[in-house]
Amino acid sequence: MAAMMFQGTGSDVGKSVLVAGICRALVNRGLSVRPFKPQNMSNNAAVTSDGGEIGRAQALQAIACRVAPHTDMNPVLLKPQADHSSQLIVHGRVRGTLGGGNYRAGRAALLGDVLASYHRLRAGCDVVVVEGAGSPAEINLRGGDIANMGFARAAGVPVILIGDIDRGGVIAAIVGTRAVIDPADAAMIRGFIINKFRGDPALFEDGYRQIEALAGWRGFGVVPWLAATARLPSEDAVVLERASPVGAGRVLVACPILPRIANFDDLDPLKLEPAVDLEMVPPGRPIPAEAALIVLPGSKATLADLAALRHEGWDVDVRAHHRRGGAILGLCGGYQMLGHRVIDRDGIEGPAGEAAGLGLLNVETTLAPGKALRPVRGQALNAPFHGYEMHIGETLGPDAARPFARFDDGRVDGAVSTDGRVIGTYVHGLLADAAQRTALLGRIGAQGGGADYDASVDAALDEIADALERYLDIDAIMAVASEAAR
Repeated sequence: MAAMMFQGTGSDVGKSVLVAGICRALVNRGLSVRPFKPQNMSNNAAVTSDGGEIGRAQALQAIACRVAPHTDMNPVLLKPQADHSSQLIVHGRVRGTLGGGNYRAGRAALLGDVLASYHRLRAGCDVVVVEGAGSPAEINLRGGDIANMGFARAAGVPVILIGDIDRGGVIAAIVGTRAVIDPADAAMIRGFIINKFRGDPALFEDGYRQIEALAGWRGFGVVPWLAATARLPSEDAVVLERASPVGAGRVLVACPILPRIANFDDLDPLKLEPAVDLEMVPPGRPIPAEAALIVLPGSKATLADLAALRHEGWDVDVRAHHRRGGAILGLCGGYQMLGHRVIDRDGIEGPAGEAAGLGLLNVETTLAPGKALRPVRGQALNAPFHGYEMHIGETLGPDAARPFARFDDGRVDGAVSTDGRVIGTYVHGLLADAAQRTALLGRIGAQGGGADYDASVDAALDEIADALERYLDIDAIMAVASEAAR
């Protein structure tokens, strides 16, 4: 079976999107394809068909391959927490908590787990498309590496390097990578792709040829800035930015960007709504008083983010919004913050402790070992929804006797305040259902547009795949992938 790996000259050069687009392009050619990322670091995750969790980007890439997400697609996932540590997820399950030092010392021991997942995927498809993490030019991280060249060399997978021309310095980034990495690592690289080009690619022809001459690698094409990327769910918080000012006749939904914000792609479906402006509020700015709905998002470290919420003064903004009659939606960690108290006696998400919540829901949360990871379907606000649970802890109290959601399996979830204006739920992906989104928007006086979010994502993947067929030499890339089968 064939395989290829895409590494980058740095973070956020577009690796995840290009891998997703290439996966869809190959699937559209009639091939059986699987995505793979040996090691990921993200608090945006998705539940898999085998009951684990993987990075959101790999779940999107599975959609691009038209298959269900599986834990083998991302065998090692690091989820940053509050105290310079990360939760270690291996094959979809929590294996422990690591600091930067002991992970760097112990990551080489995870190579066996990574290779086992890779070989299982490879045995069941025509092509595995692998995504690296960060950059192989980070030579200070090369010892024990399992994310980039450490994996590529152990698995015998050829590499194509991606450079981002939009950030500038792409010639130095690619040629410099060749200059600093180990010669045996450089031998794994078969060529490069220029990504995010604005304007006429012919204007970069000289630069393209100079990279080929200086690096000694061939180019596989120049990819323009792809507008369809904006319609895909994002994994990295670096993409969060404030939306444009509220337009006439539109309502504002505001969400504070907490330091350990998680699964913020829950809000992406709101971008499809013509009656809504979504504003992600960065630190240092108040939550806008004109917001019709405040969403408190998921968090990987609820107590730490609750403290950050207070430090920014956002707790005052939320309470003022509530006094003015505004609506509030808490998702997962945000739901926990809305209660009277959050208790973490065992230090599940950081240092052990407890803190008072915002007190807008009459509930209390106790964190405990064991994580709920399951897809869910049900009814809420008299409308259907589908999504997933991914949380630790139990939330109980009088307001939970008015559950927000009823699952098809008979369980209930969440809580609603006595005045009906404050809602908390553990369901992620809730707003992907057009009927559920319309029902929620109706509560704040907005008309839902009824757009199908899943169909929008699928159409964007096809649009990106079509563009990559035009701008990349996919046949030559497949010839590189076939080297792994020899």
